[in-house]
Amino acid sequence: MTGAPRTPVELVEVGPRDGLQNEDRALPVETRVALVERLLDLGLRRLEVASFVRPDRVPQMAGAEELLAALPYRSDATYVGLVLNRRGAERAVLTGCHELNMVVPVTDTFAVRNQGADTAALLEQARDVVRIGHEAGRTVSVTLAVAFGCPFEGDVPAARWRDVVDRALDLGADELALADTVGVGVPTQVEELGSHVAQDARAAGLRFHFHNTRNTGYANAWAATGLALREGASVALDASIGGFGGCPFAPAATGNIATEDLAWLLRRGGVDVTGPARLDQPAAAEVARWLSERLDSPVQGLLVPAGDFGGPA
Repeated sequence: MTGAPRTPVELVEVGPRDGLQNEDRALPVETRVALVERLLDLGLRRLEVASFVRPDRVPQMAGAEELLAALPYRSDATYVGLVLNRRGAERAVLTGCHELNMVVPVTDTFAVRNQGADTAALLEQARDVVRIGHEAGRTVSVTLAVAFGCPFEGDVPAARWRDVVDRALDLGADELALADTVGVGVPTQVEELGSHVAQDARAAGLRFHFHNTRNTGYANAWAATGLALREGASVALDASIGGFGGCPFAPAATGNIATEDLAWLLRRGGVDVTGPARLDQPAAAEVARWLSERLDSPVQGLLVPAGDFGGPA
């Protein structure tokens, strides 16, 4: 892709939320604050830091309000809070959370298992979440979970995801995200789903969330970048430091694509990256090691120092 027109790709760091929610060890709030501080030091500026969910369901995310109150606030940083319903949105807007991210699975089975309601009901709740967020002066994104395949229903028929995308675009959110929650997606799907959203005038912003369960996460991220180049648009890509992550309600959902590896791929490919345009690879690897020690869980991302390979190929 070197020599092609350059377009910005925004990295969204989801390690403090998605990176932690499926780990056996729940980290105390002060350790999660320290993680966010280290990520800010790397130059990451849009970070999903909390999930406003029931602590008995996801104990790793307990203390969202306490966490937001303890985070350092700076004018160039955006803190994102994940919400699953109206109640989560009402909690989030009472904190220093800048952005709400509402999840709506595209299949009913996953929706009921994850959030206790079917897709249609969650789309209605998402409408209220958008209203609550906007009335409080917050940005709101909607993430369509299991858009590339469901662990319970299998492949999602095109008619189904097109219908859910159409209804989601009508909500008036600031961004729509397509999530490969269990890592079954391939680049052809990224092209098909992404083009469908990018070509719709209602799509204010487009983001992708990839898991690397079958080692296709980076190929999918590269396909999303190519889509942005072709459409002349910008995209946001979720990633997690060290490749940590997973969904406690999705069987076999392994880690996210790693922030340090994705930044390396994009920079070496000649793609502009907003935020950490030149993410320091050894420093990022050190943060991943630090987190690995506290979780007693192995790093999935790159731990080899970048050496002299710092620029485009």
